[in-house]
Amino acid sequence: MKFDTPATTNPIDRQRVVGKPHDRIDGPLKTTGTAPYAYERHDVFDDPAYGFVLGAGIAKGRIKSIDLADAKASPGVLAIVTAANAGPLQKGDFNTAKLLAGPEVEHYHQAVALVVAETFEQARAAAHRIHVEYARSDGQYDLASVRDSATPAKGAPNDRHGDFDAAFAAAPVKLDAQYTTPDQSHAMMEPHASIAAWQGDALTLYTSNQMINWGKGDVAKTLGIPKDKVRLVSPYIGGGFGGKLFVRADAVLAALGARMAKRPVKVMLQRPLIFNNTTHRPATIQRIRLGADRDGKLTAIGHESWSGDLPGGGPETATGQTALLYAGANRKLATLLAVLDLPEGNAMRAPGEAPGLMALEIAMDEMAEKLALDPVEFRVRNDTRVDPMKPDRPFSQRHLVECLRTGADKFGWRKRKAQPASVREDGWLIGMGVASAFRNNLVQKSGARVRLERDGTVTVETDMTDIGTGSYTIIAQTAAEMLGVPLDRVSVRLGDSSFPVSSGSGGQWGANSSTAGVYAACVKLREAIAAKAGFDAQACDFAGGRVRAGGESRDLADLAGDGITVEDFIEFGDLDKQYQQSTFGAHFVEAAVHGHTGEIRVRRMLAVCSAGRILNPKSARSQVIGAMTMGTGAALMEHLAVDKRFGYFVNHDLAQYEVAVHADIPHQDVIFLDETDPVSSPMKAKGVGELGICGIAAAVANAVYNASGVRVRDYPITLDKVLDKLPNMT
Repeated sequence: MKFDTPATTNPIDRQRVVGKPHDRIDGPLKTTGTAPYAYERHDVFDDPAYGFVLGAGIAKGRIKSIDLADAKASPGVLAIVTAANAGPLQKGDFNTAKLLAGPEVEHYHQAVALVVAETFEQARAAAHRIHVEYARSDGQYDLASVRDSATPAKGAPNDRHGDFDAAFAAAPVKLDAQYTTPDQSHAMMEPHASIAAWQGDALTLYTSNQMINWGKGDVAKTLGIPKDKVRLVSPYIGGGFGGKLFVRADAVLAALGARMAKRPVKVMLQRPLIFNNTTHRPATIQRIRLGADRDGKLTAIGHESWSGDLPGGGPETATGQTALLYAGANRKLATLLAVLDLPEGNAMRAPGEAPGLMALEIAMDEMAEKLALDPVEFRVRNDTRVDPMKPDRPFSQRHLVECLRTGADKFGWRKRKAQPASVREDGWLIGMGVASAFRNNLVQKSGARVRLERDGTVTVETDMTDIGTGSYTIIAQTAAEMLGVPLDRVSVRLGDSSFPVSSGSGGQWGANSSTAGVYAACVKLREAIAAKAGFDAQACDFAGGRVRAGGESRDLADLAGDGITVEDFIEFGDLDKQYQQSTFGAHFVEAAVHGHTGEIRVRRMLAVCSAGRILNPKSARSQVIGAMTMGTGAALMEHLAVDKRFGYFVNHDLAQYEVAVHADIPHQDVIFLDETDPVSSPMKAKGVGELGICGIAAAVANAVYNASGVRVRDYPITLDKVLDKLPNMT
């Protein structure tokens, strides 16, 4: 199915099942511990061996020698994989560095060897008996020190519109400020883990991966085998946040270890390797310049961002939202990339917008203060109905003002005191903050196979993944709505490369795209059922397990015979060129700062979201509050500390890398505006899972400033950055 004209009325609009707050159908498996994650697939292979990965002890240089003698002599050892005996390996399309080092080492904890043994403990003990001699090379590990060497990043926002320099110089009110965001880790609960087994020259890989088709292609390319000889299976994933978009060392080394040991092999990356071996969100340095007239209308918007990555890597596109979020005739965007020898930087939840809005939305608050305007009003005054860089292209839907107005009303924004540090309560300073939320609406081609079983039940198969987002449920809701059967009569099978290729989970495109693919397949199945019944497909109504047309009614089970199977996909046309498709929101936060200790406590949070049709309000709310929690961690605690001498992340485990926990997060409210966007897809939906993290950190920062009068531009906002600047509490 080609989607190239805006959607009209269709069966999804009935919203008998879609749009309702159903419990997640995979919930019982998750809560009872019976959802089969990759490393726990005890049912698929007999007698698996265990692999343990040894990571490089230097950040840059080469391996002079590896002495394996002691490790090979260790109890239980079956095989040891190194670059010397792995055979020719290529680099996958989605990897910046090779997944197995040798002889060159490109980053700290790049895999150097895999030890395969009868037990995990034996493999771990033997790995510690590998003796590696390195020749260390000098590297660059500090973004600030290489900032001046950065160059414009290819394919990233580097644009001018109007005459920014002249407009900024002439603006009667202006801001020129620098903000920094640190390196951050995905820190998902389920580690990167895989089980590999070979049947002849064919590889089956149970792995934790968000994008099955991408992963299948990269495994095949890395190992140099045909893609049709690789099967990836990943039905349940314990969190990804972008860290599992791409195949990592666990998958490739499990395959190599299984081939060498001639046994199925299980490999799980230990926590330090998750932080240093896999990808992370890169640090940024951002300069924002805003110019406005006395009435608060922006006349100049400048946003420059610096980030770093390994040679061949990409930038953190922190300027992207600044092209679209606010009106302003003159703007300058620059995305600059420097070479760093740290582990790979890449996508983490809302790449670009999350760190970009951490800076932009503080700058907007600082500018509102200069103008003596309420921060909500300042944002409202600079709303736009069209793409500011392409004024002839309107937004398909844009309800930012409604989000801001609705949130201000519900949160009690009118009680906020404009003067910082003016509200005190039992030794605490209390303040409120706001920030706009923005994330582009992305879509991907997505396919599905739908089968009407002989008993009238429906089975859906697609390689779409569920990373804890509720994919099983919204896909089942879509099929139930389209075919008029109860939700419990739909069976959904996900995460297997033998199923039709879907959009996969990432970029906030998964829910909308994958359900649209199921919609397309269900349209074809409706046509096949109607043809079998002798009905006009366009006149059919599917409800209650029956199909009706022209006063006649037939039971689906009676029409199924031995089963009817169809397959189709959704392919998107160029509506994104005609309309700017984005999601919007507003975050409101109340924070308390202790007047003597500088301790920061978030007390209330509200997100108002405009994201098209909400397919399942219950799971969508879970996505937003999870994103808000993650953004609060980014605001107040998350920070990968770089050892600038030796080039690695020091706090590379969950004991030292702090993330927000229950005690840090108050009750969170979420409001979804009632809307549909027919330009987005037949579902008239958009993504929402990343919108919730966009802007929330700045709302926290702005609340901290309103509470204490201390403006922190360098994340995270830890008490040492606040303590010596607090007002006198006497």
